[in-house]
Amino acid sequence: MKLSDIADNAGSRKKRMRVGRGIGSGKGKTSGRGGKGQTARSGVRIKGFEGGQMPLHRRLPKRGFTNIFALEFVEINLDRIQQAIDAKKLDAKDTVTAETLVKAGVLRRSRDGVRLLGRGEIKAKLNIEVHGASRSAVAAVEKAGGSVKILAPAEKDEGKAA
Repeated sequence: MKLSDIADNAGSRKKRMRVGRGIGSGKGKTSGRGGKGQTARSGVRIKGFEGGQMPLHRRLPKRGFTNIFALEFVEINLDRIQQAIDAKKLDAKDTVTAETLVKAGVLRRSRDGVRLLGRGEIKAKLNIEVHGASRSAVAAVEKAGGSVKILAPAEKDEGKAA
């Protein structure tokens, strides 16, 4: 094998279509844009325009809002924690917190906190500190002999003046 023999697989690189280069190319004259008018021009197109009829987005009522103060929790189920304990990523003797879950690779990031959900079952006796938990999750952990401590959610400081 020589350096000059190295090549891409056949068909892995496709040449771009050259438009407006004659009728024989299949993309000549109007370059695939159709006839004249607004849609043949670049940049101008009225999205949602229905020929003068009141457009759908104006016929429907406005509804709801986005709560800018809403906290975004990362959800984790009991079976995922048990999986991490079985794989020796988490130590059952230590307190399970958002930081330990991230460090163990169970979660990618903790965002505004962690919420514990009750899918699956837990066999290990754990002390868990999370920002929220469902009733079924708390019951399952306590049944296994552990405890769940609910922390106050971390406050966002985006809207506060310094």
